Amino acid sequence: MTGRTSPIFGNLDWTVTPFTDVIQHPGSSTIVGAAAASILVLGGIAVLALLSRKGWWGPLYRDWLTSPDAKKIGIMYIALALIMLARGIIEGFVMRAHQASALGTLAQPEGGLVAPDHFAQLFSTHGTIMIFFVAMPLLIGLINFVLPQQLGARDMAFPVLNQVSLGLTAAGAALVMISLLVGDFGTGGWTMYPPYTGKIFSPGEGVDYWLWAILISGMGSTLTGMNFAVTIFKQRAPGMHLMRMPLFCWTSLCVAIMLIYAMPALTVSSAMLALDRYAGFHFFTNEAGGNMMNYANIFWMFGHPEVYILILPAFGVFSEISSTFSGKRLYGYTSLVIASMCIAVVSFTVWLHHFFTMGQSAGVNIAFGIATMVIGIPTGVKIYDWMATMWRGRVRITTPIVYLTGFFLLFVIGGLSGIILANPSIDYQVHNSTFLVAHFHNVIIPGVLYGMLAGIHYWFPKAFGFRLSETWGRRTAYLFVGGFVFTFMPLYVLGLMGMPRRSPTFQNPDFLPWMYLAAFGGVLMLCALASLIWTFWTSYRHRADLAVPGGDPWNGSTLEWSTPAPVPEWTFPCIPQVQARHEWGERKRAGDPWKGTAEYADIEMPANTAHGLLIAIAAFLLGFAMVWHIWWLAIIGFAAVPVLVVMRAIRVIEPRIIPAAEVADVDRRFRQLVASLPGATRADEETRRNRGVPDISEFAG
Repeated sequence: MTGRTSPIFGNLDWTVTPFTDVIQHPGSSTIVGAAAASILVLGGIAVLALLSRKGWWGPLYRDWLTSPDAKKIGIMYIALALIMLARGIIEGFVMRAHQASALGTLAQPEGGLVAPDHFAQLFSTHGTIMIFFVAMPLLIGLINFVLPQQLGARDMAFPVLNQVSLGLTAAGAALVMISLLVGDFGTGGWTMYPPYTGKIFSPGEGVDYWLWAILISGMGSTLTGMNFAVTIFKQRAPGMHLMRMPLFCWTSLCVAIMLIYAMPALTVSSAMLALDRYAGFHFFTNEAGGNMMNYANIFWMFGHPEVYILILPAFGVFSEISSTFSGKRLYGYTSLVIASMCIAVVSFTVWLHHFFTMGQSAGVNIAFGIATMVIGIPTGVKIYDWMATMWRGRVRITTPIVYLTGFFLLFVIGGLSGIILANPSIDYQVHNSTFLVAHFHNVIIPGVLYGMLAGIHYWFPKAFGFRLSETWGRRTAYLFVGGFVFTFMPLYVLGLMGMPRRSPTFQNPDFLPWMYLAAFGGVLMLCALASLIWTFWTSYRHRADLAVPGGDPWNGSTLEWSTPAPVPEWTFPCIPQVQARHEWGERKRAGDPWKGTAEYADIEMPANTAHGLLIAIAAFLLGFAMVWHIWWLAIIGFAAVPVLVVMRAIRVIEPRIIPAAEVADVDRRFRQLVASLPGATRADEETRRNRGVPDISEFAG
């Protein structure tokens, strides 16, 4: 930036792109930055060209971007998360490659692939992306897709609000992505602690990118929590009382409640920091009467519940797959429900362990240390229940089971290292070392990423009508497990040796072997990402062989497996009457689960609307304008949101009516198809014989 402010372009000028940086200051760091921006530009051009060449603009707008269908919204959340996952993994690899070449000397203390400021941007964007724009959209997308189907509902309680939530999340993600191309990102980590992130220490646009991305996407997540909670309380099928809900629905309920109570803390801390930066407030300026510790307290009142917001849906996935792929009922259903609720409550009582080193009294540290240990008890209950479910079951080593096994092995290690860190005196020694980085990833990757990938593999046939390749799915899972071990286990050792976290360089040559191992792990994680992409591509190419139109490829027991694959927009031809905890399984035991209804009725569905898309555009423009101080555009973006809300409120919007005859025709053709397909045994699940109609004589779950 030149330092001059334009009335039209604000602080924007031609010097804010990485292409200018590489011309003015050529070097490995600026080349990496320019390459990343080039990938973003070329990728965007390629997507636009593909959509134009295939003539997909119309279907994309009509069938997806304006659809209030929770299933499609869920798929779009997951697609957004996978795009951001690619960037997050690549950035992680660049960090590992940098540190493997970052050994400094007395003559040249700084070395490595990228400059120190660039490295700080990398770990800041990596953490922000992986928490807020990979893990959150993955779990919200999976809940959107699965929850209504398991509850016996057609859609979410508030379909258009659901669309708006997606739009706000996408707008936040777009702000983080555009920071690759225009300007810099903040260097304060994914938590952006003041006073370092105040205007005095960080006067540029970097912290503002983080603030507006988090404020906008955080509002979407809060609205999502409300939507999930109302859906679970009000949209359940007749007869499905709370203790008949599948475990995934229970963990979704816990997540909904936690989102409602935890996300406002993030919004408040971010808004206060924004007021400090934009309006000269001093909430976090000690010498002006503020207190920077207030930020840490408020942020982590969100931050630790957030860890369990991320993990609980994965726990729900593991509950489903451990039962389905063992051919057994889920062991300890009631204890799993109680454990989930205990985790949701206790997670709000442990936030202070994230800053044991910041000077609280010994009594306060002890209280939070004990609470941190206590929260491990319900988590341990869950793991024992899943192991008991699989004990003496007919376990099929499918891709989800590989992820579950990797979770068992690695998450327990991460949990035990967390128990170690619950001791304030030990935490004081290793808090700012790579030991903490290893612990955090040891919990999040097996506990969140493995669970979400297992869930995608498990429910993918319901979304697209064909299974994912088991061969490539297992290879991807093995690479993610192996990549994790090599990338993060060495960081425990490095932390105990004294390697500080967030450090762009080091001078101890004893660190190098462990750095090389971590870099090799980064290569494996890149291979896992490539394998994941190839899994989707090769499965699409062979979709005819992998097709499961019968809709029940795994011989499941919950309601979502009773419908065709892909699922029609109305999901159920008539709302099911639930009489058992595993309703679909009980119908299988009765002998004729696919028996149709005698009468069909018209189905009322919400009309398509561009409301969410327009709010997403307005929110993005507001955020971008505020980052660059383009005040006229900020005013337009800010005004557009309430105007759009009011316009939606005053319009009379008629729902779409699906005629009973159309519903009956689709449903009868589906049941005729099921009757014509051969029943697949568990031994046939990976073969062409599996067309989504299981051999119900084998059902034991």
